[in-house]
Amino acid sequence: MSFTLNNVNIGIIGLGYVGLPLAVEFGKKYQTIGFDINKERVTALVDGHDSTLEVSDEELADVKQLNFSCNKQDLANCNIYIVTVPTPIDDNNSPDLNPLRKASGLLGEFVKKGDVVIYESTVYPGATEEVCLPIIEKTSGLVFNKDFFAGYSPERINPGDKVNTLTKIMKITSGSTPEVGQFVNDLYSSIITAGTHLAGSIKVAEAAKVIENTQRDLNIAIINEFAKIFNKLGIDTEEVLDAAGTKWNFLKFKPGLVGGHCISVDPYYLTHKAQEVGYRPEVILAGRRINDGMGEYVATQLVKKLSSQKIHVDEAKILVLGFTFKGDCPDVRNTKIIDIVDELKDFNMSVDVYDGWANPVEVEHEYNLSLINSLTEDHYDGIVLAVDHSEFKKMGVDAIRKFGKQKHVLYDVKHVFGSKDSDIRL
Repeated sequence: MSFTLNNVNIGIIGLGYVGLPLAVEFGKKYQTIGFDINKERVTALVDGHDSTLEVSDEELADVKQLNFSCNKQDLANCNIYIVTVPTPIDDNNSPDLNPLRKASGLLGEFVKKGDVVIYESTVYPGATEEVCLPIIEKTSGLVFNKDFFAGYSPERINPGDKVNTLTKIMKITSGSTPEVGQFVNDLYSSIITAGTHLAGSIKVAEAAKVIENTQRDLNIAIINEFAKIFNKLGIDTEEVLDAAGTKWNFLKFKPGLVGGHCISVDPYYLTHKAQEVGYRPEVILAGRRINDGMGEYVATQLVKKLSSQKIHVDEAKILVLGFTFKGDCPDVRNTKIIDIVDELKDFNMSVDVYDGWANPVEVEHEYNLSLINSLTEDHYDGIVLAVDHSEFKKMGVDAIRKFGKQKHVLYDVKHVFGSKDSDIRL
């Protein structure tokens, strides 16, 4: 069977941080349907606005071959399907493949002979062929690699990053046969200006993606451990990193909270598969334990500092600036700021959280937390600068300190300001 880019009709399943930018780029060249089960999300996109802020209203308005729908029947005429649904973890840190299973079941209703299904969601090596494609086979009655075909091209979206956008990041591609692999590669090459890398198999592409974020997670974990050690030694961590960074091969990672839908999640996909095949990963899980515990560590450090300054901890008023998982981004998925908030509340403190980027309704629904919408001066015993939003940088440290009482503690978690500007830093 021959595969060409003629008469390509693309269906994107999932219109989040990954799916929407992809739909926009493909919609500039091919007939494209962006499908999502969230009716409010689809309605907003039809009206020309992206609440994730990954795509501007102007860019949405300029795409002429892209339509949005929450009616699955609109997918019937597609011949290329690209799945970009979330792949979270459950309460036991095990992969939750339900969104992928549901998307695969949906596609099984529409996939026809000669169609190609491409997955972008991050998974463990083997998940596409072991979990997803059998569902399509069962639902459609078609035979994989005979009647329909598959590819895997892992997403590399960096939410909030306006420099390293979709087309400027090299794309890994793969296919279930050499011919399909070349077709998938050609398809993405038509929109990705940074180039593509055709992997030898779907499993190789899956593995490459999952270790990208696992490696980053481990690099941050060792820096977080360094920070804990240096705090005990009374050494400023940033000064140490700046000094070490003068060597050409030193990796300049910074300490911090590791949240979001990728770095703090993907390692568990790899460790799950490793344990399934009989290998107990040690380094990866150790890094996860360190990073998962940083919220509690920050809260404990603040409590100690308050006590050392003779500020009464019980019923102290604390202001947390920032709640999203990263700066200048509205994404609150798996934010570790909630760990700081919960730990401080366990010390019987009163905690206010302010974040102009976060959606208050989403925060209330996901975390049972009400954000404050205004800031009061001379009110707080402790201030935690938890996220490096540009808004906070522009305020400056003097303006931020005005929210504190005459005697207060400022904890600069993200090293937004200089070492002498705050009372404590991570």
